[in-house]
Amino acid sequence: MKTATSERSGRRDHAGAPIDPRTFAAGAGAIVFDAGLPEQPVHDWFDPAWWQQRGLLESRGGGRGGAVFVRTPVGACVLRHYHRGGLIAPILGDRYVWNGRMRTRSFVEFRLLAELYRRGLPVPAPVAGRYLRRGPYYTADLITRRIEHARTLADIIREGTLDAALAGRVGALVARFHAAGVDHADLNAHNILVARDGLWLVDFDRCEIRVAGSSWKIANLARLKRSLLKLRACDGDKIALDREVWAPLMREYERGTEQAAQNGGRQ
Repeated sequence: MKTATSERSGRRDHAGAPIDPRTFAAGAGAIVFDAGLPEQPVHDWFDPAWWQQRGLLESRGGGRGGAVFVRTPVGACVLRHYHRGGLIAPILGDRYVWNGRMRTRSFVEFRLLAELYRRGLPVPAPVAGRYLRRGPYYTADLITRRIEHARTLADIIREGTLDAALAGRVGALVARFHAAGVDHADLNAHNILVARDGLWLVDFDRCEIRVAGSSWKIANLARLKRSLLKLRACDGDKIALDREVWAPLMREYERGTEQAAQNGGRQ
């Protein structure tokens, strides 16, 4: 899919067709998918073992649940199984309380990604989402396009190569999403990808589009800064981090916010 990119902000405008969500029920669950795909996903697509048996499982990522990178008939994709976090995780694990199809984690995130993709924001295109209902609970999975030739910002921090220029690009990226009203529930260095064609934001579980307010923006930025400190950016030196990373990040964030305001909030 061809895109136009501005390296400073990670901006790109999608030139491909918009996502066309379609849903079909199958067995104890249902699948939502992009009707523009050359092949319709089936339940097997959400089973890592199925891909592994066919030699199409490339690798497994880290993090809760562990994303799986697979070569599907529609291209390179990321398969993610939803897992709970926090204190309730040991009790429910990957189970969520059923509250209707359209409120399942996978269907909600699929719809949000489709909207952000339509707006040309740098997010992975959604391919398919699924839920399987089991009594009062359900489990869920999501397949998205893989961002090629990308590393996480966390990897770059561990390598010691995060500099002021990249920090500024991160600030511009966050400003762009905030200008669009996107409240990212888990804005951290693991969910920011640095690729050859710019910066991307991933993992939109529990995220939403807001129309007003600023406290959520402050909370997003605070979460990101805690992530940088936890990963020991600037060797964990808070003063150095503020000077060498956070100051240029916020400078570009504020610049991007001002530009969005001048444009009436348009991206």
